[in-house]
This record gives sequence, C-alpha cells and structure tokens, in this order.
Amino acid sequence: MSLFQAVRAAYSSISEQYIALINNWDHEDDAALVRRHLTGLTGPVLDLGCGPGHWTAYLHSLGADVSGVDLVPEFVAHARTTYPDLDFRLGSMTELDIPDHSVAGVLAWYSTIHLPPPALDGVLTEFHRLLAPSGVLILGFFGSDDEVAAFDHKVTTAYRWPADILAEHLSTAGFVELERLQYQLPERPDRRYAAIAARAL
Repeated sequence: MSLFQAVRAAYSSISEQYIALINNWDHEDDAALVRRHLTGLTGPVLDLGCGPGHWTAYLHSLGADVSGVDLVPEFVAHARTTYPDLDFRLGSMTELDIPDHSVAGVLAWYSTIHLPPPALDGVLTEFHRLLAPSGVLILGFFGSDDEVAAFDHKVTTAYRWPADILAEHLSTAGFVELERLQYQLPERPDRRYAAIAARAL
C-alpha cells in the first residue's frame, strides 16, 4: 500500500468524527492569513487536501474561483452535498491533470503533514508546477522548535517542522516566503500550529 493509499484509508475510517471536528474549528488568525493571500487573485485557486470543503467554501464566499481536491471519498461526498454549487474532485495533489503554471493560488492546509520529509520536496515542486509566476501557496503545518520530528497524530503518523527549515524547502522548490503564522492553543499545549504564505518565482 502506498503512502497516499494508507492516508486515505486512515481518514476514511474516521471520516464522520473528523468532519464533526473540523466543522467546529474556527481560528480567526488562520482565516485572516488565507484572506490576505488567496483572495483577489486573477485565476483559479486550488484547495488541495480540502477535506470536508470548509476552506473551499470560505474562499468561494470571498470571491475566489476555487476548486477542492481530496483523496478521501467520504470527504468529497460530504463537500459536494454540503456545498452543491462548488467544484470538488476526488484525487491526489501529486497527480493532477492541470496544465503547468495555470493556477493563481494553492491552499494546502495541513494536507502535507503526513508526508515524511524525503517526500515533501516532490510535492512542493508539484505545487510550483501548478502555479503561475507570482502565484501564491499557503502551507499549513505543525510547528517545532528545532528539528523535523514524527509524532503519533490520531489518524496516522504526522510530522512537525521548524518554520525556518520548511521555509528552506520552499525556497529550494522555487518559492519566496511572504508571511508566516505560528501559535499555540491553551487547550492543546502539545501542538504548535503554523503556516507559511509563499510566492512562486
């Protein structure tokens, strides 16, 4: 079983619980970052690893020409039912039949967290292939102080990244950092939440 197949199976097995959890997640700093960098763009935006479709719907409400893509059939079915006027596709973020440099923005909100470090660079390169020059990527991830480290995410193994190291990987893939966000929640002292907005060169 490939990594992506394993991740899909893991999320499918808890899809109802995950949908309920995500629907109750609301952090204004996250929304503000997405709003600043992925609205007002000329061209389509992709929400890659869109899950139940909440970020896709949020971007659409702000006027973005957005489509959602996810590996998990249950998530795509939920998104299509909940947001019937939006475009959701079942598929992998690494196997998209989309022309080079044809996308204005990409949101990958915690959708790369299960990739082991050696696999991340190829995915970032694929994101860069999709984006037009000066297109914007927002990558959400779990943060770390000093090293990349695996941890027992409740779905399947995930990875924490120091923001500086992830920014270096983005630079290698052809991006320049625009802004980063890092915070912790009192109710989850074991988690550090982070995101980087970057522009394709």
